[in-house]
Amino acid sequence: MRQIDYGQGRITRVIGQAALPMLVAQVLNLLYNIVDRIYIGRIPRIGTTALGSVGLCFPIIIIITAFTNMYGSGGAPLFAIARGHGDDRRAADYQNLSFFLEVVTALVLTAAGLIFGKSVLRLFGASDTAMTYALGYLRIYVLGNIFSMIATGMNPFITAQGFPAAGMITVTIGAVTNFILDPVFIFVLGMGVRGAAVATVLSQALSAAFALYFLRRAQTPIRLQWLRPAQVLAMRERVTDIISLGLASFTQQLTNALVQIVCNRVLATVGGDIYISVMTIVSSVRQMLETPVMAISEGTSPVLSYNYGAGRADRVKQAAVVMTLMCFTYTALTWALILWQPAWFISIFSSDRTILADAIPALKLYFFAFVFMTLQHSGQSVFKSLNKKKQTIFFSLFRKAVIVAPLSIILPLVFGLGTDGVFMAEPISNVVGGTACFVTMLRTVLPELKEMEEEGGRS
Repeated sequence: MRQIDYGQGRITRVIGQAALPMLVAQVLNLLYNIVDRIYIGRIPRIGTTALGSVGLCFPIIIIITAFTNMYGSGGAPLFAIARGHGDDRRAADYQNLSFFLEVVTALVLTAAGLIFGKSVLRLFGASDTAMTYALGYLRIYVLGNIFSMIATGMNPFITAQGFPAAGMITVTIGAVTNFILDPVFIFVLGMGVRGAAVATVLSQALSAAFALYFLRRAQTPIRLQWLRPAQVLAMRERVTDIISLGLASFTQQLTNALVQIVCNRVLATVGGDIYISVMTIVSSVRQMLETPVMAISEGTSPVLSYNYGAGRADRVKQAAVVMTLMCFTYTALTWALILWQPAWFISIFSSDRTILADAIPALKLYFFAFVFMTLQHSGQSVFKSLNKKKQTIFFSLFRKAVIVAPLSIILPLVFGLGTDGVFMAEPISNVVGGTACFVTMLRTVLPELKEMEEEGGRS
């Protein structure tokens, strides 16, 4: 399989080579949960209720993803920077430590999910009816935590080694399997919501198996190895490096879960169970449409990290500009499509026509400033890729915890905007948080890159 050299060639071509497989991988990864929702929403008689019930599991799934990304997104940029420095031994340490952390954390989260899952769902606002579907789905899903965390958490290291196409295959195997197995378990075998969870776990197991095979094969430049606990303790400073950088991604996912919990509780109060289903649909559309933006930024990340580690400031700047322009073009086009055909996006996740009257205005409100997501993703990607831990963590918290969560309570309950207030919080945060993140990135990173160029010129 062809390896990409992040330090050579035109930036647009290198980013394209990395981002295109990443895009396919992100889209297919999205199918794990999206396909579940599409099929669950079409279960006869209970589809809308079951969809809203499974939506109550999303905050828990997001928390699991937060731990996954903390080690993957924290370790992979450090891995790429070390490779840019030419220090393959240090790069191998980051990869092996991240794998150890993924496995141990997965086992802990599985136990916690099985023991406390019902209590947590009740805390999130699950009614007796919703609990019937949500708990069954959640218990099966957490049994597959270890597969999900290995596949998702180790895939960035495959890309960071210069093999984004292999990263795409990792996800493709699981996503295609899930797409085939979902209708079999849900409808043919009559397992309903539980069947969707079984299909997801089996699919993730296949993805994890391929990721491990690829990272451990002889042809891989830096092979994955299992570390003993004593070895991990001896490298605790590098564990701290991984976690401290990964805290930004962890915080972002955790605050996403917080926002989902707050929104569901407020919507249940001011709009009833139907609006939890509406929020599930809107969140699913958001997750689907945000995927290409994430693919572009994640595909650019190893290019930024590698060239930053190699001291090539001009290529870092070029990569950041190309990433921002690509994201801006995509989000502008997507925003226009949402305003033009909102019902089509809603129909992907629900065949219930009665929900359109509530879902269409909610979708338009939620996506009103979607183009400003470019500023958030571009700024965050640069900060993370260049190992700017404080800025990455701050802006992960700022947009969701400081802006969205409070506004989701204040706008509907204090200003009397009802359900509209919940959906308005997101575009306000995109404008304020995205602008603040991007401007800060320009004011802090550009001077450093200029100094790096000057030092390179003197040497």
